[in-house]
Amino acid sequence: MTRRDRIPQLGGAKALVLHKPHASASAILRQLAAIGLEGAECWPELPGSALASDFLFFDADLCFDAQFPWAPGEAPMPLIALVGSEAPGRIEWTLSHRADAHLVKPVGAAGIYSALLIARQGFDLRQRQLREIADLKRQIGERRTIVTATLILMQGGKSEHDAFAALRQLAMSWQITLEEAARRVCDLKNGEDRRDGSYRH
Repeated sequence: MTRRDRIPQLGGAKALVLHKPHASASAILRQLAAIGLEGAECWPELPGSALASDFLFFDADLCFDAQFPWAPGEAPMPLIALVGSEAPGRIEWTLSHRADAHLVKPVGAAGIYSALLIARQGFDLRQRQLREIADLKRQIGERRTIVTATLILMQGGKSEHDAFAALRQLAMSWQITLEEAARRVCDLKNGEDRRDGSYRH
């Protein structure tokens, strides 16, 4: 892997600057253009196209939750906080939004490119970790379903080995995966429980 491979290409990316008209916002827009990004300034509301942006710079001193069309910490793009105040409340609020990088105001030309790269890498890493966690949870859920289905099949007097073999045979005969077969066995059992009145909310 070369250094060029490790550093993402930013040219053509779109970035929004959620900030009141100010010299810092103007400096960011100038530097974005120099780097090759398409930048736009907005205040106090994000435009409808915000969700399609690749980066969002936001004023950590004046922004508030209602300006963002997503829950704190769930931004769909890398966030870069523009920090001027060190008041604990504002720092805490900024942290709640999980900014991927920050710049100290007043902002000049220096640091913007680095902030973009750091934010991109941090955001991509967090998204990858979230996908991995979701996949692990799905796998755990599927294993629990297989165990539950095996226990259901054991109710007929089968051993654990024979019940699991029966589940595999069902999957083959239904031409579906083992996990899907297990869900079907559980669904059938739940349906029986509802009919005989043993289902519990």
